[in-house]
Amino acid sequence: MAFGSAGGYNNLPNGNFSPVIYSQKVQKSFRNSSVVEDITNTDYMGEIANFGDSVRIIKEPEITVSSYLRGTSVAAQDLSDADFSLVVDQANYFMFKIDDIEAAHSHVNFMDLATDRAAFRLRDTFDAEVLGYLAGWEKNNSGDWIRRTAVNGSKADTTADNDELLAANKLDITDFGGTDLGVQTETTSIPVAANGGSGAITSPLAILNRIARKMDEANVDTEGRWFVADPVFFEILMDESSKFVDNDFAGGQDAGDIIRNGRVGSALVRGMRVYKSNNLPFIGTGSGTSASAGSETNFGVIVAGHDSAVATAQQIDKTESYRDTASFADIVRGMQLYGRKILRPEALFTACYNQA
Repeated sequence: MAFGSAGGYNNLPNGNFSPVIYSQKVQKSFRNSSVVEDITNTDYMGEIANFGDSVRIIKEPEITVSSYLRGTSVAAQDLSDADFSLVVDQANYFMFKIDDIEAAHSHVNFMDLATDRAAFRLRDTFDAEVLGYLAGWEKNNSGDWIRRTAVNGSKADTTADNDELLAANKLDITDFGGTDLGVQTETTSIPVAANGGSGAITSPLAILNRIARKMDEANVDTEGRWFVADPVFFEILMDESSKFVDNDFAGGQDAGDIIRNGRVGSALVRGMRVYKSNNLPFIGTGSGTSASAGSETNFGVIVAGHDSAVATAQQIDKTESYRDTASFADIVRGMQLYGRKILRPEALFTACYNQA
């Protein structure tokens, strides 16, 4: 390394900016595919200017249809104007700097590399938080997933639980003929195997069939349905019947969707668009932990819904570059503001599962 560093200066600690001949190819981290913007309603994006801004959403009024006989005096129904708010209460930021010497002698453009990585990390954090929210989970201060117990604003449906989801739409082992283990307060997950099995061991397609049936019973629009699952669920699904999710069949204008937003193929499975994500909630060692009777301590969560079920409004509100007054360096920092709100809990479904 040609240049020394001041005590306590830890930027680019390995000295790899120095003018030694290295390969120009930089090993970039694999980019997770973003799904949230493709499965949520962004109609309420509007103009978000500051943390704490809110978008007031008017609930669709219920209409009463009455029978009519000749000569009946009819009366106009009073329409309700109940509303709830989508509050921009989430904010994330990044900040880094590149010293002038590092910039002048580097064999790669660290400013571009770091900016690209920062944009990805903002999007990845956004994806994980929103997927957790719409599945009824959140991360604690230790970064572990826990059940969400506080309502975000007001409930869109007063009968929903404090996670804003309907209890009947949260599937577990008891929905498939199994018995809750009852050891802990946590629900018991559905043991899943290709083509199902004895007891409560269920096939992945059976779970999707149940969700599709419940959507039909709730009169959820057939256009715009989707589900998101983790790689373990997809492995079991492909073991059962790979033709349902074989990306080789993704042709035409949708062929690149898996690269852009995590969509697996262009075809529908049980009437739903299919997405894969590593950002879904899990507890313990996750869904890959085998337990033929289900588990209360190790499982993953899949989520299904409709495009109208959840609204998001987000933007990178501030991105700026300026000179560091304490050294010869350029500083880049950015902030992302966003909000999210469950609008139609009857169109959201979750299932806790583990590999049988």
